[in-house]
Parts: sequence; structure tokens; C-alpha cells
Amino acid sequence: SPLPPPLPKKQLQRAESLPEKGPSQHLHSNPRPWAGCSIPPPRLQQEEGAPSSIPQQDRPSWGHKKPLTKSQSLGEAGARSWPQELNFGMADRELGLVLGSVAGLGARELGGCQAAALGRLSAGLQERLLGSERWLRRLEAELAGKGWTELRVLGREPCCQSTDAWYFRVGFTLEQRQLVLAAKVPKPCCTSLGVQSSLGAHCSIQSLISRFTEQLPGELVLPGEHSPSSSSQQPAQLPTRPVLQVLISPEVPYQTLAGFVKGSQSLHKTSPGHYERLACLLLLQVCMGLEHLRLQNLGQGDLSLENLLLVQCPCSPQSQQGQEAALGLSLPRLLISSFFKVKSKQRARCTSQEQDCTQGFAAAPSMVADELNVGVLIYQLLHVDISLENALGSRSNRLPAIPSLSIYSTGLRRLATLLLHTDPCKRVSIEQARSTLQVLLWGPRQELFAKSKKTLPLLRGWVEMKRALLLLRFAEDSAGAGGSPSLEDWLCCQYFKEVTEHTLCQVIQALYT
Repeated sequence: SPLPPPLPKKQLQRAESLPEKGPSQHLHSNPRPWAGCSIPPPRLQQEEGAPSSIPQQDRPSWGHKKPLTKSQSLGEAGARSWPQELNFGMADRELGLVLGSVAGLGARELGGCQAAALGRLSAGLQERLLGSERWLRRLEAELAGKGWTELRVLGREPCCQSTDAWYFRVGFTLEQRQLVLAAKVPKPCCTSLGVQSSLGAHCSIQSLISRFTEQLPGELVLPGEHSPSSSSQQPAQLPTRPVLQVLISPEVPYQTLAGFVKGSQSLHKTSPGHYERLACLLLLQVCMGLEHLRLQNLGQGDLSLENLLLVQCPCSPQSQQGQEAALGLSLPRLLISSFFKVKSKQRARCTSQEQDCTQGFAAAPSMVADELNVGVLIYQLLHVDISLENALGSRSNRLPAIPSLSIYSTGLRRLATLLLHTDPCKRVSIEQARSTLQVLLWGPRQELFAKSKKTLPLLRGWVEMKRALLLLRFAEDSAGAGGSPSLEDWLCCQYFKEVTEHTLCQVIQALYT
């Protein structure tokens, strides 16, 4: 009779096939999948040396690339896919693979899982702030082709006036819901519909959902006109109303940033810490909006207190609304709404051959106008008078003093100095300004380095710890009476889902040096 196949070959063939099964198949078919294999299990490989450290001549002849690639994917390449699957309900056998495949992998994967969870939480909060994309498209479709006759005028006079437009509150009914919208009436020579319609949705950019051109209704009163007296028996004869373009926005502004600054001087004196934190949050929203424009190679070019709108945020926690409103500390959404001076900008390289980087304001290229304007906004928000021309035209580069009233004062003074540097090559970018404001708001603060050196492992550990604590705080708030997350919560999520130790190292070096 023919001889049976040699037993070693069968054993080797079975061992070679083991890495081809999925993790759950390994554990169901054999609780010790590496029992019949001469390659040590992953935990021993880590202790005794990685597979790549095994000399080629010491490896079995069947240990070709296929099983090695599979075992490596469990520890190295697989590390990139685990955060998408890791969750609280995951089976312990799967968690064991994560914890035991490579030393330290569990901690890294947990950090990745936390960042992914913050990303999902941030997306949900953003939908609350902007409204769901599906609902906005439905509203846009319903408003198509409609004009003043389908809208209810909710106020004769503008609820807000910026440098480029008047805003009126109007009502519209959709699916038995009474909606309050803003009718934006651009001032002459201030139309920017083409640019604004192509910007895409962003929390700090005013969105438009409809437009039409009609004669202004008689009950609306533009500044400079006289409102008809309610006691008059006969309606006042108003002049022929002009035919104007009207833009409909779902965000109803109640004030410009100029009005906010003017009305908050006493608040700044009585509650400097709260007010300057609020100023940081408003500046952060400005920078985020400018970054959105930069991604489309656009610069705002006309940033000022008078054309930045404030909108009441719909998701402020109920438990904090009363306290903050009493103190004037409620954080509004800030919208960039003026685009008639927006220009395409190609960021040129700043070299000594191309331009003299020490010529001050007269030679400041248009590509850095946004940085200069944000620097001026810092001073204006802190109620410090400043002239941009004088500040940048002076050879001494002496900027007005910012008094130290809170823990934010020194950082804001440093950021303003970096944004208004007379040398365009040494000015920080809008992206760097945004990162600096985030560090001022949520850390790490300088006290972290009182007894420790500024190292990447320290910063990485700080980020991971803060992410875990932030998620715990959201869990506690949802279980208790903390109310719904606020705009500041969303901004905080945006920070911790993206920040890295490398970014922090650069910001801290510029901020605390």
C-alpha cells in the first residue's frame, strides 16, 4: 500500500494556514492558535524581539512573507483600523488582541478611539448649530421663487445694521413650524452674492438659502426714513420704494461686534476674566472663518468690528443661560457676513530677493491683511485704542500697552504683537493664531512646565488625559442636569479632536518664550 504523507508536512501546512483566519475564528477553533507553531506568540515576540529581528537563516522554510505580513498587521498595520471598531461593548477576546498584540498598543488605540468619539460628538453639535443639511435644503427648496408676499414682516426697523447691509426679521411657515429668518438687504455697491454663494457651509460664515429682487415693502423703514405714526388716521405717504435685492439667511443677527464692544466696557472692568475669555472665543470664531476662506484661496480683506455679526446660539445650556445673561457673558455665534471686498490671494514666498520685509505698513502685501486686522481686533475687543497705520509705520514697533487684568491678558498681548509685526515674514498666520487662542482657552498653561521640561511625551500624555476627562464630563452632563452642550463645548471638541503634541510644541514655544 502507498505510504501516507509525512506527518511534519501536514503540521506545517496547518500552521501556515492559521494566520489566514480572522481573530474571532482563531479563538473559536483553537484557544491557543500558536500552540503547534514554532514561531512564538505575539506577546513573546515583543518580549524577545520583533519578527524582523529574527535572522533569516533561523526562520523555518515555510515562514514566508504571508504569515509574517499577517502577524505584523495584527500589531502594526492593524493599529490604524482598531479605533473605528473599538467600543465599550467590544468582546473581551477582541480587546485581548488589542492589548496583547504590541506593548503599548492598547493605550494608543484608546487615545485614537477617544479622538474619534470627540469627532462624532463635534459633528452632532455642529448640526445643532447650523441645522441639519437635509433640513436646510428642504427650506431652501420651499423658499425658491418666493418673495415678500410669502414672508411675514416681524419688525418695521432693521434688527441689525452692518457696513454692507440692513437686516430685517421675517417669518416663514414650513411643516407647521413657525420659523424666524433674516432678510438681508444689501446697501448700494455692496453686493457680494456670487462670492458668498460659493463659500460652502461653515459655522463662522453667514449662509444664504434664498434670494429675490423686489420692491421694498412699505412697512419696512430704512435708516433715515420716518416710520408712519400709529396714531395717524391716514397712512403716511412714503416715497416710491426702491427695487432691491433681498437675501434670506437662517441666522438672525441681533448686533454687530462693534455694538458688543461698545456696550461691554463696564463688564470688562467688573469681570475681566470672564470678559477676556469671551473675547478669546469670539476671536477664535473669526480665525476659523478666515481659515475656511483660506482653504478656497480667498482673503476677507475688510475685517472690522462693524461687519462681524453676532447671532444668538440655540444650544446654550438652560442651567447657565440665566446666570450668563445676567452678567452679559453669554457666548454668541460670530459670523463673517461682508464679502464685497473679498479677493483671491496667492500666498507669495517672502524672500529677501522678492521684497524688503522691513518696510512696515506701506509695503505690507494684501496677502497678510487678515493677520493685521485680527491683531487690531484684539486691541479693540480689549478696549485699547490703536491705529494700524501708526503702529506699523513706526520704526520702533511700539504697540499700545494692554493692561494685565486676567490670565488671558498676557497671551492676547503676545498674540497681537506677533500678528502686527512690522516684518511680514515674522507675522504668525491665521492658522497659528487660531492654535494660540485654543491654547489660551484650554491649555496647556505654563504651570504644566513648572517642574517638567517641555517634551513631546509630556504633551502627548496631556492631550490623552484631557481627551478622556472631556468625554467623562460630557457623559456626566448628559446623565445629570447639565443641559445641552454649548457653543463653547463644540469649540472645545474641535480643539481636542485635532490637536497633536507637535502643534502644541510649536505654539507653546512662540507663546511662552
